[in-house]
Amino acid sequence: MSAREERDALTPPTALHDRVLRLLRESADGFPPRRGYSLPRKTATDEDPLSRQEALRAVREALSPLPDDPATLHSRFERLGIRDRHRHLIKAAVGGLPLPAEQVDAARTLGRRLVRTGTTVLTVTVGIALLRRVGEPEDVPYLSVLGLLRDLTGPAVHALDILDRRCAAVLWLAVSVRRDELQPLVRALWTDDPQAVRMELIALPDAPLFADSTVARRIAEASGLSGLLDDHPADTRLLARAGRLLVRMGCSRDDPADLLAYRDALRVYDSVAGRAGLLPPTLDNAAMLLSLALDLSSGTGVLLDWRPGQRAALLESLGRLSAEPRWTSAGATGGEAVQRWRADWIRRTGRRPFRQPATPDMFRIEVVTGDPADREPVETRVLIDGRPVVPAVFGRGRAHGPEYLLDEGRLRAGEEPREVQLAEADCTEGCCGALYVTIRREADQVVWENWRQTMTGSRELGAEPPAHRFDASAYDAEIARAETDDAWSWRALTVARLIKTGLIGEPDLLGRWDASRGWISSCLEDPDTVLVTFWYSPGPASGRPERADSPLQFRWVIPDDGTPPEAQAAAALRRLAEEDPKSYAQVCGGSRERAEELGFPWPDST
Repeated sequence: MSAREERDALTPPTALHDRVLRLLRESADGFPPRRGYSLPRKTATDEDPLSRQEALRAVREALSPLPDDPATLHSRFERLGIRDRHRHLIKAAVGGLPLPAEQVDAARTLGRRLVRTGTTVLTVTVGIALLRRVGEPEDVPYLSVLGLLRDLTGPAVHALDILDRRCAAVLWLAVSVRRDELQPLVRALWTDDPQAVRMELIALPDAPLFADSTVARRIAEASGLSGLLDDHPADTRLLARAGRLLVRMGCSRDDPADLLAYRDALRVYDSVAGRAGLLPPTLDNAAMLLSLALDLSSGTGVLLDWRPGQRAALLESLGRLSAEPRWTSAGATGGEAVQRWRADWIRRTGRRPFRQPATPDMFRIEVVTGDPADREPVETRVLIDGRPVVPAVFGRGRAHGPEYLLDEGRLRAGEEPREVQLAEADCTEGCCGALYVTIRREADQVVWENWRQTMTGSRELGAEPPAHRFDASAYDAEIARAETDDAWSWRALTVARLIKTGLIGEPDLLGRWDASRGWISSCLEDPDTVLVTFWYSPGPASGRPERADSPLQFRWVIPDDGTPPEAQAAAALRRLAEEDPKSYAQVCGGSRERAEELGFPWPDST
């Protein structure tokens, strides 16, 4: 052994906390890199001999009883074959440990020793998990430093969420945020400069798509948004920013848990709705307030822990304000396409969240279209006892649109039970699941029962709702009202729905061309167009029936020409009846080889 090797062998390894702190102090501006710091990866020399369940049992064995010092824990991990790849099991193992009151002090002491002096990711992760249960404010600075290490960010944020939500949010933003537009705000939060934080909040982009619901929540938590609103009650730019952050947190296509996890949500709603009259009546502000009202009326916002009458009072206040002439004319002269779409959305939708439901809240359907600038899909919100079912039960994707649930009568109740998919995860059912319910008629009642969630990922399933019974007459009336109500729809979408209804009624319109109906709707990217898709395989009409397992998908884009929807839909159906749609539609799916085989040009990928 050389002198250097001998010296290294005798030198104790540096604590992870000290290593990260040194890296932070050595950085040019005292700010961590995006994604945090990383440790050198150990080369895996063998396959993991432990299954997940075996590894979880081994972790529990290593922790029971709790060791007296880090060295004992490390030796137990070595003996039981627990490696860095098993660190994700530690949170569950520590969380399930019985911890009588007389052992809390010992657990806290061990957690602090592991966090402050631990030299491996495994042992430090145990310390963080223990402090998540029994930590105190004095532990926050150590957790904030360790969280800058990429392998420890998740555990540290989870612990800080309990001990100091603001520090958790600052750490999460510093390590997780990628977008350049957010970096000035993140740096202001890191240096804890309240004035700079307020100015950078105001300077954030107005485009709704700059942040998802989690980023919006973490910004609100890290900035102390409710306190800023209290300290600056006349700052209308800050007030508008607070409203937009709430809108993003309640976004139906993101995670509803973000709005529900935001502890100051009620205070911020109160501030925004209570002072909304101070805002200038711009198109952006009108769209923001309408989005908030839709969420308070039938979205995730309903699920917050409101005081009796509080939510209704906020909606009433927003309803009065939106009816004032200066707000009803907001954006009326918008010239650009997006401004025109938003102004039209406000005109169509502006009074819907404030109307009293015609039927009792026991069962209600609200078709909701979101701000066109946010490209929110249309969703069919089902409310039972006044609460929106999908975000309350599922929370991994929005409710299906009316073209699926209403246009094809899936929510109608028949004598035969029928299972209906109410929502699907945004990433697809195969990834993160879907929500189903069985609907049946029983005498003078309609029953929703046998709720079912499919789930293939690691996220835990929510509790299964109980069976619900509704008066059949009232249920049928609400379904009929929802199916015939199209006041929420814009013109091109109405055209698309009429075309779809026509093709359902006359399937031969496409069948005569060996085609079958696909997705028919209006484009979210361009609400002035109708998109008709269909599938094609050579069949009897071609005189050369071939295999049907390799169809081509075509799409036909129809611009809205400004005439009544009924006339546009009738013209489209006539053309489908009289002309082979493959002659004017374009291939958009299938395979290049199949398209070339059948003589159709494959779309240019550029």
